Amino acid sequence: MLSVPLLLALAGGYLWLTSGRSVSTDNAYVAQNKVSVSSEIGGVIVEVAVRENQQVKAGDLLFRIDPEPHRIAIAEANADIASAQANVTTLQLTADTMGADIETARRALTFAQTNLAREQALMARGFNTRARIDAAENAVNEARGRLADAQAAQARAMAQLATGSIAPGVNPGILSAEVRRDQAMLQLRRTEVRAPTSGVISQAERLHVGQMIVAGLPAVSIVANGQSWVEANFKETDLDRMRVGQRATIEFDAYPNLSLTGHVESIGAGTGSEFSVLPAQNATGNWVKVTQRVPVRIAIDQRSSRPLIAGLSAHVTVHFDNQNR
Repeated sequence: MLSVPLLLALAGGYLWLTSGRSVSTDNAYVAQNKVSVSSEIGGVIVEVAVRENQQVKAGDLLFRIDPEPHRIAIAEANADIASAQANVTTLQLTADTMGADIETARRALTFAQTNLAREQALMARGFNTRARIDAAENAVNEARGRLADAQAAQARAMAQLATGSIAPGVNPGILSAEVRRDQAMLQLRRTEVRAPTSGVISQAERLHVGQMIVAGLPAVSIVANGQSWVEANFKETDLDRMRVGQRATIEFDAYPNLSLTGHVESIGAGTGSEFSVLPAQNATGNWVKVTQRVPVRIAIDQRSSRPLIAGLSAHVTVHFDNQNR
């Protein structure tokens, strides 16, 4: 009769003295960085180099898209460059030829003007006719027209050879073809999709040889190595004494004998319902108050002897015995 009440009193006193030194939640899960890999170009997959759950390193080949269309585009661009270079050579020869034609037209104009002056002198002395004067004047006008035509043709050739201030010294036609070639070479390099980070391949079942892939759509995922943390959802009533840096204990449902130490790395800026796809609308007459959950990021300070898989359930206890680690 005395021992049972005494034991109850001792247990109650112990709970009263130790209560409030920590909070815990089993609404917690292991999180890791996941990278969704997509292709920057569309095309048919011709090679798949990875399989599900395979470990890869940054830069490893994941899959390859048919490169032939882009190789053809490079060949076409090279042909355009050769054509533009030949056109530049032709324009240069035309400009040089027009220089000789201008000189010939200038000499013909000089001769026609001299002949007109001679005919006018004879006319002044009464030894000429008006018809000969008109013929000499017409010859001068024709010579001037031929000189103007030659000068205009040379100007057109020189204008086609001109370069802009953006790329001085480079013909625009050649520059345009070179840009198309660079674009085709870039697209050819993008036919090989490589791992952006080291990790474990996931969702590789979407990759099949012969499948048409669309640019920008996720094709495979990589769970990155080297960093894991726990996303713990605490009740809003547990946050009063919680601070960044406080010590935490982490246990896992998958590994009953494993317990790791960590600390509070950050406290979420909003509740889970606030960032949900359809946030709760409380501006109604039948509103019922519900205790909200706030995501708290728990950093894992201790190296785990077992693999930490993304999504594993965990039990997290945050200790208030110190404000910092």
